[in-house]
Amino acid sequence: MMVTQLLFAVFLFTLLGMAYVKGYDVVKRHSPQHLVHFYLIMATVRMLIVATAVAIYVLLIAKSRDDAIRFALIIIIMYVVMMAVTLKLRH
Repeated sequence: MMVTQLLFAVFLFTLLGMAYVKGYDVVKRHSPQHLVHFYLIMATVRMLIVATAVAIYVLLIAKSRDDAIRFALIIIIMYVVMMAVTLKLRH
């Protein structure tokens, strides 16, 4: 089950990262004065998507408490890394 959790997390953060990079490039090209707004909106959207994914897994999919905690820790660690990389690369 750990491999499935990890693959899902990698897939989720890959999609979120690609959406951020593509959106950043579009906003920077067409309306650079709105980059701050884009960053704040994307940060909120990412947080909500990640929280929703964790809630769905914990409430509907997890077979045990340890399974739920393990998944939540994987997601939290990857979220922190994603935020650090985003700030480092784009600011």
